[in-house]
Amino acid sequence: MTNSDCLTYETAQESFERLLKLDYHPVAIKFFASADEIKKYPSDKEARTRLTFCQFTAASRMAGYVLKDTTDRIMCDNCLTTFGGQEPSDQEAKGHFKYVADHAFAREVLATKPRAPFGLIKAFLTAPLAKTPVDPDVVMFVCNPFQAYHILNDYVGACRVHPLQFYHTVNSAVCGGAVWSYLNRKPEMNTMCAGSYTSGKTEKGEVNVFIPGSQILDVARQLRRRTEISGGASVLYAGNEWPGLDVCKGCPMVRFDDPD
Repeated sequence: MTNSDCLTYETAQESFERLLKLDYHPVAIKFFASADEIKKYPSDKEARTRLTFCQFTAASRMAGYVLKDTTDRIMCDNCLTTFGGQEPSDQEAKGHFKYVADHAFAREVLATKPRAPFGLIKAFLTAPLAKTPVDPDVVMFVCNPFQAYHILNDYVGACRVHPLQFYHTVNSAVCGGAVWSYLNRKPEMNTMCAGSYTSGKTEKGEVNVFIPGSQILDVARQLRRRTEISGGASVLYAGNEWPGLDVCKGCPMVRFDDPD
């Protein structure tokens, strides 16, 4: 897949990973209105049992798998509701009591989370960005907060949108973040929720960043352009390769000189 400047999803992934020192592959996410649609796209592996959507994205970003499945096989009621596969229920609202310690407000919390229209999403595909066989609806990054800062700054520079606002909810971080970005065609950043922390392999304090798929090549192009102009990807210390040299700002003791 390419755009007018011949930047591909493969070269975009390489740029993000090399210049931002990402630990994981960016994950391309595609939603399908029909289960039959995913049959035309190949996958590397098939899930042996029902999994959470967090686990699908974790396998794509950590193992490099192209994966696909139908929403009715998702092992997470919160995700199934977020994907529009079922209507919110009183039983699911009870599961939100632990977040707010108020039964009435728990129902309101459930009702106000991101949710695709009922029946809109019947199937999905997740893949490393470089391997996606289809133009993604959303690209998800699991990264540290300072890497997220750079990605979102490059979104601002590429798309000429400032400031950015995000949509925190008490859970459904990965599924809800992807759906919110998909429906609103805007970037999203959120923390891990309880489910994504335990089942999504996020033990290092990462955050989730979601970029609309139609804009991901623009963001990659902005990163490459800014790096070329500045001599490095870091916006903290221009010209440095690392996205944020970890030294005390302005400390006179931390200086590096050319050798004699």
